[in-house]
Amino acid sequence: MRQLEKWTDWLCDERVGPFSAAIAFALAYCLVQIVVMTFSSHFVGTAVGVDDSEQLMAMRFLAAGYGSSQPPLYTWLGILTASLVGTNILALKIVKYTLLAGGLIACFAAVRRLGYSNRAATAAMFGLLLFPQIVWEMQHALTHSVAVFCFSSLLLLAVVELQKRRSTAAYVLLGLAAAAAMLSKYNVVIFLAALFLAALSLRETREAIFDRRFLISVVVAILACLPTFYWSLTHLGDLLAHSGGLGVAEGGSAAKTLSRGILGMGNAILNFAGLPAAIFAVAFFLARGKPAPPPVTAPWPEKLVWRAIAFAFLITLLVVLAGGITQFRDRWMLPIFVLFPAALAMRLDAMGERGRKTQATIVFVGAVMAILVLPVSWYMHVHGGDNRGSIVRMDYASLHRQLTADGPVGTVVSSWFWIGNLRLVDPGLVVLDDEIPDFAKSIREPAVLLLADDEEPASLIFDRIAKAGYVMDTAHRSIAVPQLFGGMPRQVTVTRLHKMKAP
Repeated sequence: MRQLEKWTDWLCDERVGPFSAAIAFALAYCLVQIVVMTFSSHFVGTAVGVDDSEQLMAMRFLAAGYGSSQPPLYTWLGILTASLVGTNILALKIVKYTLLAGGLIACFAAVRRLGYSNRAATAAMFGLLLFPQIVWEMQHALTHSVAVFCFSSLLLLAVVELQKRRSTAAYVLLGLAAAAAMLSKYNVVIFLAALFLAALSLRETREAIFDRRFLISVVVAILACLPTFYWSLTHLGDLLAHSGGLGVAEGGSAAKTLSRGILGMGNAILNFAGLPAAIFAVAFFLARGKPAPPPVTAPWPEKLVWRAIAFAFLITLLVVLAGGITQFRDRWMLPIFVLFPAALAMRLDAMGERGRKTQATIVFVGAVMAILVLPVSWYMHVHGGDNRGSIVRMDYASLHRQLTADGPVGTVVSSWFWIGNLRLVDPGLVVLDDEIPDFAKSIREPAVLLLADDEEPASLIFDRIAKAGYVMDTAHRSIAVPQLFGGMPRQVTVTRLHKMKAP
């Protein structure tokens, strides 16, 4: 037990070369994940999961938008990385874990820059790893949520820097951070508005907003987002493609819709923040015997983060009530609670030995959870899961060989984005599903349609093919695609596509 306490104290207070031990842990952790996941996939011969395969589809070309109701920044980072290391799993993992490390380190740096102890900053960073959606979901799935996590933390750091250094460069950086956040995921607008209102409510930060140079931040953010804003306005169908997943007005009557919305939001909050809140509570309970000074008034940095959390909650609630939203995903609560560990860690800094003990417990639990997740994340990476996750285990090299046995193929079309994995075999291949914008312009012949034995309806892709001016060959063939780990071969139907003849 004493050794564990020493290890925790080392994480909180010591340094590794130029870095805090906590930052060194985060960097080493993410580097290990990049290396292990890349090499395990290479040696085992597996592909990537649903979210990464979608990115492989979009990383083929640079555009202001890619459909799927998501902004383009994550894909842009993937394209940049692939241009350096190639279109492969290494590029995908570099993007994901660079963003994950960036979010953790930015949170640490923001708390330290606000004048709090190294231990508080470490507790804030490891407190983020208590969220299942961060320590687990972001490692085996998700893409844009990783980006919004990173750039939300960087946006907080930019606000802190602006308050500390009222310089033109600081205003430019704030604009860039805001633009990066908006281009990560659209629900970050809630976090942006909440942080702005919180800053506006405090004298210490209000002065920075009322400074004329704040217009520099606004202009920089608008200019950086302008191409995507224009693309969204001209591709409203692609922008709203997943709006049906919000379950708008599904309750029937107004009262039922209201109750379902509130209950759904409450359940999402519980699933997202319940575990870290419980761990913080238990850690504080375990430290109850330690001495603590009398309570003091919270300084402005602590008020800033608590008010940002409160405003984010209120804005989300208003959106739910006004929009009649009844369906939620846990990760949508990220804009509300991304500052939650920082707020608690900052409060604990004013509680003397009791606070230090609580912070140490948070650091220990967060570090242990992150380490325990490692082997499970490796297993999920190479094995996938049931249902859609099983696409990881398909032998895409075999599929590609059988697909091109009768001649080269320029474009592969399917009803969903599992076929993105084919670009790991042939990076020059065009892969399309019904959500890719400018579908007709993207087709490069010869083109084929692949349909796997899954539950995804094919009617939408049939419509896109017809609207693009192509017809399906009356003849088709079936391919048996081997699966690793002894799974039964997946049956894939191949149909050639032909351009319609002009009447």
